[in-house]
Amino acid sequence: MGKIFLLFIGWRGFLLVTLSFAIGILPLQMNFLGGGLSNYLKHPYLWAWINFDGEHYLSIARQGYQPLTFFYFPLYPFLIRFLANIFGQDFVNLAISGLVISNLSFLIGIIGLAKLIRLDYSEKIVKLAILILLFFPTSFYFGSYYTESIFFASVIWSFYFARKGRWFWAGFLGGLSSLTRIIGLAIFPALLVEFFIVSDPARRFLKLRLSKFLPAFYLLMIPLGLSFYMFYLKRETGDPLEFFHSVSIFGEQRVPGFVLLPQVFYRYVFKVLPNIDYSYFPVVFTTWMETITAVSFGGLGLLGILGGFVLRLHSGSMRRIRIPKIRLSYVTYLVIGYLIPTLSGSFSSMPRYVLVLFPAYIIMAMFLSRVPKIAANLIFFLLIISLFIVTSLFTRGYWVS
Repeated sequence: MGKIFLLFIGWRGFLLVTLSFAIGILPLQMNFLGGGLSNYLKHPYLWAWINFDGEHYLSIARQGYQPLTFFYFPLYPFLIRFLANIFGQDFVNLAISGLVISNLSFLIGIIGLAKLIRLDYSEKIVKLAILILLFFPTSFYFGSYYTESIFFASVIWSFYFARKGRWFWAGFLGGLSSLTRIIGLAIFPALLVEFFIVSDPARRFLKLRLSKFLPAFYLLMIPLGLSFYMFYLKRETGDPLEFFHSVSIFGEQRVPGFVLLPQVFYRYVFKVLPNIDYSYFPVVFTTWMETITAVSFGGLGLLGILGGFVLRLHSGSMRRIRIPKIRLSYVTYLVIGYLIPTLSGSFSSMPRYVLVLFPAYIIMAMFLSRVPKIAANLIFFLLIISLFIVTSLFTRGYWVS
């Protein structure tokens, strides 16, 4: 755990150094600064991490839900308000409380990730997966005023407790995840797969005893978290799906219906990418980052499916492919967690949404463990450069994801 803590401190230090450079080299965009322009200019090392959606979570924590904010799920702002009660609910304490929750949750999450990966893989895979996660281009969101950290921690530990057969805690933490983000629903089918298929299926299906299946009922707490929020929305707005129907407030890039993944790819290839303003670097960089992320994680999902369903390839030609082996429950979470954000018809924010899809980092770590060291170093170099660019843009008020 000491090494993980040092990696966390190093990552946090890198982000602060990046912000220092960004303050000196990037002009400030003032439209979506956390805390407003005056607060940002006085204390940029605090308020730079509360830009964009962070403003909404801060507002909810401060004064409750207002019109057009129901898209943001309640657990994170509730915890912020709870912690701020200890020190006082002024503006600064609410800001600090949220950042403390985010950073502490991320540390707890990566500790859990290491423990989870060690159940199946070597220490080398553990190290590579954590490094990929820390240097992923949008990893700064884990240290920002966003839900990524608390969601990540609840998902990781939910899977870990499921692997250990402690189904109450798996269901409870899964319920917290669905009270944090809609993607939390992806954990429900994934842990059902873990319970009924992966975890000693012969014993469960050949010895049909009710007591063997009772722990599965704990998993019903996962959709229950979302149900609580839907009940609140029904009472306050009359629409239990207000969080879904209000997606149109984010502009034409998202629609309040369901759009299939091939349609989204078609839209990007033939409409979005050819028509962006290629003279404006932030838009070009973020749009291509969205597209590359969607393609890359879609490919990782397909590899995960192969690795989950085809664990042993015996033919001579297939044996040499060496498809990474990964648990079917992990693959279920990866694929569903990837698909849910695309249903809005856009890859907008995709580089942030995929941050919490931990099976992808395991697959990437297995591949990096097999490539020449110079290739692995090049990939990490590109990740670090991308993290530097994206963090710089975000902290200076440029939208990135």
